[in-house]
Amino acid sequence: MMETFAFYPHLPVLQVVVPMLAAPLCYLLIKPRLAWVFATLVSWLTFAIAVLLLLQVSDGTLLQYNIGNWEPPWGIAYNVDRLNAFVLLIVSGIAAVVFPYAWHSVQKEIPAKQQTLFFTALLLCLAGLLGMTITGDAFNVFVLLEISSLSTYTLISLGKDRRALAAAFQYLIMGTIGGTFILIGIGLLYMLTGTLNMADLAARLAEVQSSRTMQAGLAFIVVGIGLKMAMFPLHLWLPNAYAYAPSVVSAFIAATATKVAVYVLLRFLLTIFGVAFVFEAMQVQYLFLPLAVTAMLFASVVAIFQQDVKRMLAYSSVAQLGYILLGIALVNVTGLTATLLHLFNHALMKGALFMALGAICLRVGVATLDSMAGLGKQMPWTMAAFVAGGLSLIGVPLTVGFISKWYLILATLERGWWPLTVAILVASLLAVIYIWRVVEAAYFKERPADAKPVKEAPLGMLIPTWLLVIANVYFGVQTDVTVGIAQAAATSLLGGAP
Repeated sequence: MMETFAFYPHLPVLQVVVPMLAAPLCYLLIKPRLAWVFATLVSWLTFAIAVLLLLQVSDGTLLQYNIGNWEPPWGIAYNVDRLNAFVLLIVSGIAAVVFPYAWHSVQKEIPAKQQTLFFTALLLCLAGLLGMTITGDAFNVFVLLEISSLSTYTLISLGKDRRALAAAFQYLIMGTIGGTFILIGIGLLYMLTGTLNMADLAARLAEVQSSRTMQAGLAFIVVGIGLKMAMFPLHLWLPNAYAYAPSVVSAFIAATATKVAVYVLLRFLLTIFGVAFVFEAMQVQYLFLPLAVTAMLFASVVAIFQQDVKRMLAYSSVAQLGYILLGIALVNVTGLTATLLHLFNHALMKGALFMALGAICLRVGVATLDSMAGLGKQMPWTMAAFVAGGLSLIGVPLTVGFISKWYLILATLERGWWPLTVAILVASLLAVIYIWRVVEAAYFKERPADAKPVKEAPLGMLIPTWLLVIANVYFGVQTDVTVGIAQAAATSLLGGAP
């Protein structure tokens, strides 16, 4: 029935064009509440488009949309397969939950005259992330990456803490270096092949596998995307960015931005350069393995010693990116399945955790361990949401965190690399420690005698937060859909690899 609508064939381009055109319209609305309602409606529309696209490609179909009817490699094509439809669903789904949540938090943290600009920048960030995911053109990835990055720098700088400006500047410097590396890498590939279309690049690179230019292009692109995805030790921008950004921004970018960067890395490594070149000729997995394990353990230890819970979750994200990188480095279908599952699952758990912290910041003003003392009684629903998200982060059974860690452990055992299994278990135990510090403060300490009474968070924040918490449990029990999509995408990406 949907096929009869005129817009149906244009869904791939509408996925990006709708939020992109909505951003300037949002700015013209002037009144913050109108801008928020408009941005929320747009986020729901992009989510509906992502669901329709996933339904179209769930049987393995590849959609190709040529912009302006220009055939690739001359024109820009938007391609949709199971992998990027899955990532589109993650990004738009998180946006559809975070945008309605945003109103109360933005009222508290952003000056009224900047609120319309805030929602405009948030829509631009969403458009850039969706565009990076769906485009089939390597240069277009860079352009949309910069749109997403520039809007993110703006969003972080709007934080009420003056340190937000320094965090945004630090991210600007490191993000610009990362973007420049990616552009140089793409330029080298263009010099070598004369094309920027990803499918065409893959075909032409297969004929020049021994080229030094291709090797240099791979190095630039891995380092550039590594900076953007906060791959250890290129993660230095992330803790300050997450800690000092407005709460809505922390929740949105923690759940989406690094996931899209991982997707772009996978697209370049496995689709454009190819498994044989990346893992057999260049042996990239032996670079990723130590970085992944160090991230899992080192970042988890650093998280334990943080007093600011936002910074604690930021270092936790660096550790979780270690799990994602480890899945890639194992170079088997089970490991890559774990990586793709963790993209989805980490978005759900970290989105829920940062949204709970946003509710605490609304009522208490800050989210330090001391400020959370005794909050278990005064904000029971918010703290219960944080605990549920924390259990998922640890990997407790019946939550999504368990599913992706289970597949990661299976992948290490398939390889016979049992020390990596031990490392995963140790990192999970470290997560128990830092999540427990929050539970201990909230439930086993009394509120300071001079602290003002605190009310529970408003329903407008609680309902979206609990939607993500429920999703953490639902997809931890009902795994057929997510595991099925991740396995099919991993098998397709790795081709003949075991």
